[in-house]
Amino acid sequence: MAFNPRQNARPDYGVASDVSEDIDPGLREYMLRVYNFMAGGLIVSGLTGYIAAQTGFYQQIAGTPLIWVVMLAPLAAVLFLGFRIERMSVATAQLTFWFYAILMGLSLSGIFLVYTGASIARTFFIAAATFGAMSLYGYMTGRDLTRFGSFLVMGLIGIILASVVNFFVAAPALEFAISAIGVMLFVGLTAYDTQRVKDIYVEAEGDETISRKALLGALTLYLDFINLFVMLLQFTGERRD
Repeated sequence: MAFNPRQNARPDYGVASDVSEDIDPGLREYMLRVYNFMAGGLIVSGLTGYIAAQTGFYQQIAGTPLIWVVMLAPLAAVLFLGFRIERMSVATAQLTFWFYAILMGLSLSGIFLVYTGASIARTFFIAAATFGAMSLYGYMTGRDLTRFGSFLVMGLIGIILASVVNFFVAAPALEFAISAIGVMLFVGLTAYDTQRVKDIYVEAEGDETISRKALLGALTLYLDFINLFVMLLQFTGERRD
């Protein structure tokens, strides 16, 4: 199921305009901080999911009401971070981000039981290459991608609703369509969100504000990558016998 509560996770900080060459070093440092947080979150989630599956923890809770806590907790954490981050210390915001990454890893543990390790690794590298190319495009392009924002958000809402329906009806054809459309949607969102994360950078702001923006930017791109990966895995992954 696609999961990306972006409208709640990203308060509008405003958009910086006319970014000059003079602030490029600061902008690059800010974007590096974004990508470092994102990569760290992915590592934490991947390790958590793998350990939970290999130790049998996920299997133990899969048939109990606790699985709903595991599935819904990431949503609660991301909403909490999105709404409260401006009033948090940077240390608390970072702790919440890492806690969210752990919860997300637990909720994704099932993929290690459904798909083969080889197909998971292959899909991860495909997703990483696709994400990297589109994020670089979003960072480098001079085109204003905000005009695609409404279309992408409407597509995201449609994917979420279709995923909820398919959760109950379990129609293979609908799952295939959701995965195929979802891949294209999150490819576009990666470029769009990268440009948006870049544009909210303002050189004159203090380090704490920039750190909070970097965390929210990392969360946004993390969600784009996770959803792209999951959609690709559903689309091309090799299931275990």
